[in-house]
Amino acid sequence: MTTKANWNYPTAVRFGAGRIAELPDALKTAGISKPLLVTDAGLVNLPVTQRVLALLEAAGVPAGVFADVKPNPIAANVNAGIEVLRKGGHDGVIAFGGGSGLDTGKVIAFMAGQTRPMWDFEDIGDWWTRADPKGIFPIVAVPTTAGTGSEVGRAGVITDEATHTKKVIFHPLMMPKVVIADPELTVGMPRFITVGTGFDALAHCLEAYCAPGYHPLADGIAVEGIRLALDNLPRVVADPNDLEARGHMMSAAAMGATAFQKGLGAIHSLSHPVGALYDTHHGMTNAVFMPYVLAVNRDAIEARIARLAAYCDLPATFEGFQHAILALREKLGVPHTLPEFKVTAEKRDQIAEMAIVDPTAGGNPVKLTKDLALDIFDRATEGRV
Repeated sequence: MTTKANWNYPTAVRFGAGRIAELPDALKTAGISKPLLVTDAGLVNLPVTQRVLALLEAAGVPAGVFADVKPNPIAANVNAGIEVLRKGGHDGVIAFGGGSGLDTGKVIAFMAGQTRPMWDFEDIGDWWTRADPKGIFPIVAVPTTAGTGSEVGRAGVITDEATHTKKVIFHPLMMPKVVIADPELTVGMPRFITVGTGFDALAHCLEAYCAPGYHPLADGIAVEGIRLALDNLPRVVADPNDLEARGHMMSAAAMGATAFQKGLGAIHSLSHPVGALYDTHHGMTNAVFMPYVLAVNRDAIEARIARLAAYCDLPATFEGFQHAILALREKLGVPHTLPEFKVTAEKRDQIAEMAIVDPTAGGNPVKLTKDLALDIFDRATEGRV
């Protein structure tokens, strides 16, 4: 066999209900004695966060808090967090929350000891080698949503406000030392966030599975992640206290982020500019675009999708899987079109231009040209699957 590939797999994960109690021990394992807990502004005052801070206090762990984080984090959030970390004498980060808190926390820890500007470490070629590894602080990640999977990732997505572009900051040492995946922490999520993050996990798995290239490990993880999301997202929405289903969704989220090292595709490359320009929820934006991207990629992925459908106990055809996605969207109240999502065609051309240069575009099964990006956008505007 002449095939060559590079594979990376995630870190130590402490999975299960109630395991947040192990946070002090996880910090010790990671070599952190004075952590800065980084989360988003919407989460910091909620009971789930206050409970964790009380847990740290009871264990004698002096923790600071930084929560000036937008839903789509910007460079200013990272820079402010670095200042708080340095002034507080913190020696590591607890990245806590959904994608925004996790990504911002990871990038703060990464940038804490760097001298070059953040954009010098964008995920382009070998730019990550510019970083001083001794300046990267250790991270313990605690997800409170089941979607992004950032807790097992080596990157963070930050918006460059100057260009309204989402950029991926990458370094292998941005991988958290320990993850605590406790489904109890996700119980209080609002329905909209539960649905949006769930579709984010599904999109990660689906696009990774469909991406070209040789990565059977990612394919296998993605397929099971898709099955878990299809089976358990409706359960979680119907009963927010279903801890078994929530646990399966946390697994699907981590599986998606593990699998998408193989690649993503046009769902994400269109969602990124829409999110940057309209400040939409990333996972829900993925959910809107999903069936339209499947449709335009059909010729390249039909056989793979038929196999996937069979594994998921669906009719073993492309149509069987597409119908399941459309039915799930409708059942959970996902907008079928962009106008229903308050995204207009006013910036159609700009979105297409941004999509084709997005880092995820190269993983699409069909080459994402500007014409194809416009076609997908128009389909999503008109509801034409």
